[in-house]
Amino acid sequence: MIGQQHEIHRRRLGRNVGVGLALAAFIAIVFGMTIVKVSRGDYEMKPQQVQK
Repeated sequence: MIGQQHEIHRRRLGRNVGVGLALAAFIAIVFGMTIVKVSRGDYEMKPQQVQK
């Protein structure tokens, strides 16, 4: 009995790996977009956005 995995544990592991990969892909996309935005200077406030 010890050492054997029940079928539900294998399915849960597969689902957890899938969710983890999807989360990692989302983080990579957001990080990539942030790097592109910072390197282009889009994060700086434009003169018309500054309050006087």
